[in-house]
Amino acid sequence: MRSIVRNYSLSILLFCYMVRINKIICEYITKEWLTPWLDSNKSQRSFADHHNIEESTVRKIKSSKEYRIPVESLYKICDSRNISLSDFFKLIEK
Repeated sequence: MRSIVRNYSLSILLFCYMVRINKIICEYITKEWLTPWLDSNKSQRSFADHHNIEESTVRKIKSSKEYRIPVESLYKICDSRNISLSDFFKLIEK
């Protein structure tokens, strides 16, 4: 019984961490990349095109709802900015 409770507790902790990391990723992209892009009179559509993602993905990233950004989308965004995924995660650690 203890092992079941322990496994359940670990699953909850992992889920909470994953929800938090998704929020951190989306907030970073919005604050550091998307908002400056939009402030320079460019559109969400052009951001999406430039980063090889769908405009709907841009809307989901900037929404206040919890969005679980796919690794593929994150990779495309990072690749278009000439940074690796590992470098991106170093940026969001700060």
